[in-house]
Amino acid sequence: MNLRNAQVGKEYIIKEILTDDEELDAFLFTLGCYSGEPITVISRLKGGCVVSIKDGRYTIDNQLAEAIII
Repeated sequence: MNLRNAQVGKEYIIKEILTDDEELDAFLFTLGCYSGEPITVISRLKGGCVVSIKDGRYTIDNQLAEAIII
């Protein structure tokens, strides 16, 4: 299941990130978004969602949410 299908308010563990873009992988890693880390969807937006990773909150678009497998 990917992050786009996740329930709001429930904590999930990231299994993998499916992207071919090395810069995007590096960026997500700096946010703390990598395999084994917990992630929670805080709310849904029209074009994406707000997620909590470690102590930060970030807005990600639907395309990126589909690349994060939980």
